[in-house]
Amino acid sequence: MNVSLKWLGDHVDFSEYSIQQLDELLTFAGIEVEGIESLPDHLVVAQVLSSEKHPDAEKLSVCQVDDGSGKPRQIVCGAKNYQVGDKVPLALPGCVLDAGGGKTFEIKEGKLRGVDSLGMMCSAKEIGLAADADGLMILSPDLKPGTPLSEIYPAVFELEITPNRPDCLSHLGVARELAALAKKPLRGRSYYGESETPSRVAESGEVRLESDDCPYYTARIVRGVKVTDSPAWLKQKLESIGLRPINNLVDITNYVLMETGQPLHAFDLAKLDGGIVVRQAAEGETFLALDGKEYDLETGDLVIADGSRAVAIGGVMGGEDSGVTDATVDVLLEAAYFAPSAIRRTARRLGLHSDSSYRFERGVDPLQVAGVSEFAVRLILELAGGEADENLIVAGCPGEGPKPVSLDNDYCRRVIGAEIPDASIDGILSSLGLEKAGGLWKVPSYRLDLERPIDLVEEVARVHGLEGIPSVVAGTFSPASKADEGYDFLRSLQDRLASLGFYEARNLKLISGAQLEDDFATNHRGMSPVRLKNPLNDEQDYLRPGLVPGLLASASRNVRFGRSDLRLFEAGRVFVSTPKGEELEHEHLALLMTGARVPRNWTEGKPRALDLHDLRGVLEAICPPDLKFVPVSGAKLLCACSVEIGSGKKAIKIGMAGIIPPARARELDLDAPVLVAELNLKKLMSTRANDITHADLPKFPGSSRDVAMLAPGDLPAGEVAAFFESYEEPLLVSAELFDIFTDPTGAKLAPDQKSLAYSLLYRAPERTLEAQEVEAAHSKLLDSLKRAFHVEFR
Repeated sequence: MNVSLKWLGDHVDFSEYSIQQLDELLTFAGIEVEGIESLPDHLVVAQVLSSEKHPDAEKLSVCQVDDGSGKPRQIVCGAKNYQVGDKVPLALPGCVLDAGGGKTFEIKEGKLRGVDSLGMMCSAKEIGLAADADGLMILSPDLKPGTPLSEIYPAVFELEITPNRPDCLSHLGVARELAALAKKPLRGRSYYGESETPSRVAESGEVRLESDDCPYYTARIVRGVKVTDSPAWLKQKLESIGLRPINNLVDITNYVLMETGQPLHAFDLAKLDGGIVVRQAAEGETFLALDGKEYDLETGDLVIADGSRAVAIGGVMGGEDSGVTDATVDVLLEAAYFAPSAIRRTARRLGLHSDSSYRFERGVDPLQVAGVSEFAVRLILELAGGEADENLIVAGCPGEGPKPVSLDNDYCRRVIGAEIPDASIDGILSSLGLEKAGGLWKVPSYRLDLERPIDLVEEVARVHGLEGIPSVVAGTFSPASKADEGYDFLRSLQDRLASLGFYEARNLKLISGAQLEDDFATNHRGMSPVRLKNPLNDEQDYLRPGLVPGLLASASRNVRFGRSDLRLFEAGRVFVSTPKGEELEHEHLALLMTGARVPRNWTEGKPRALDLHDLRGVLEAICPPDLKFVPVSGAKLLCACSVEIGSGKKAIKIGMAGIIPPARARELDLDAPVLVAELNLKKLMSTRANDITHADLPKFPGSSRDVAMLAPGDLPAGEVAAFFESYEEPLLVSAELFDIFTDPTGAKLAPDQKSLAYSLLYRAPERTLEAQEVEAAHSKLLDSLKRAFHVEFR
């Protein structure tokens, strides 16, 4: 939200504060200042003294202007919307203007088609006071030539207001905050909760409420108005915060909105068919809004209607065929309170956001609706003439406002940790608009966020200033918890993977239905994905059942940007539904590898592509030693394997691994094999050893034997590895596969056979082995191997 410093000055005197000091004041009070915009130097008011046609360009004019220096200045201009005598912004040489896209340009003296031009007359867009503009910005005729524009349009603060502080979505609301923080008196009214206008309950045919989404609605009719341009002061107010003046009636509603935070809407009374009906939209109803677009409404949308059709989307935007125009004579001014959830739902579904919906979504003050209406009507009578009906027409009830809150000052000091006197606590709360009544504090209706004693404590701490609270170390030792262990375990995995060349990815927890095809583990586990009841869009309608779909999308984006060698990992929460409909959440870790095994400058020629053995190597680096790949069927992966820790009945399945089918990889622009794995972090953590054990280096040499054997072609290498691991021979230290040979032609080996070559190492821990011992143990092992797999030794 944009807030003008000059506009704030109508409420509080900030003359002794610099812009930087106000920035710090707001920031330390919890209101984030996203940016500060101010007009550049060398930008002044100029009056057009004369205008003649350019001698060598039909679309240009040569103007003489008064810039306050006492000597006319010549400017070549292309605009046509000014007249001699108008006052316009003039950028003098040395003025630096925004060119868009983060770039700037400096105004210099020069020639345009051979004629000297000693500056530039500007539009509102060129000096940053409007998003769009047609021609020069025409200033108030009361301004003096040579006046710096920064005095007329002071700095503008761009504020980020948190959702719990809708009272700060106005200049008056921000001024109230700054007055309390700076200990300054507030000028004029601090609140519009009281109205002197008599009200009456709406009669039949005037206003009827048919929806709980609008508990309170008021209407005031003003007849005989004259729609014209707004006065200069009102235009300047709106232009200072980036709003484009339209006409006096529309500008009044926008001004009151930005002044008080209460949205209003003015209907052309002649365009209404009967009275006002606040209802839910009918099935299939359409609406032409002020932005010129037609919207398809649903029964959950709130509309303001007359006797024949909807004339506004409640709290969001008015209709094009019922709005104020230059021909309007009689107006109906709407001021209402709408349920925040209803406005938020409609605005998001339609993608239609306005200054009004922004405030209604967060909650406006229902008790100031009538007072703000009266304020607006007073301005209409002053600037547009006419006569207002005596009574305010009211339907519904605004409610009673916030309940009083108790506060024990000792409790306040104890929580804050500072000795703040009672008088200071009471003074701070009073400066924020609260009134003390006995042991309770009466909360103003605009502070909807103050409900509990701790809320008042927070207000005291905020205004007192965190810099005034002494720093005290009050932490005590606490033993490690399961959460700490889980965090440390995940952190160690992240560090290990980073050291192996992986980059961490972070993806949304929401995915599309199409991405479910990339989840290879959910269906295999007998689970199903969880669909959102009210998805934001078609691309985010499921909670992710696995992490691989997100990693594939990340890999696809990286490849499109020229990064083809990828090693990515992600740790996060996944969501699944059991066959019984129970929704579960798990913490997972997923890996993705694709591209070359080593950088291209590490080897001659084209480096080898990553394969399943590389993925297994990474998993072995982060998992306990007894890791196994067990082939599975029915999964969506090539070479799909269950990743298990341990053997036999004690084996723990911790996840899945495999290769993405090439056809799917090509759809994602991934040409190289794509290796993926997804592990359950809780199960993986349960397999880790709490105590790290160390073994002494062997003191005696070992003796190795190589064995080559002919085995059936379909014999899994994992079964042979499992044989060696479970073989009970105390002298056998290790068995390493170092060669696999096949011959599809059958010339050297039958096509249905393969040759496996292992290197076996024997060693005794307490002595050097003799050759006879090694041969005996080796011969016994070969016999067992032959019986187990019916192999032949070569």
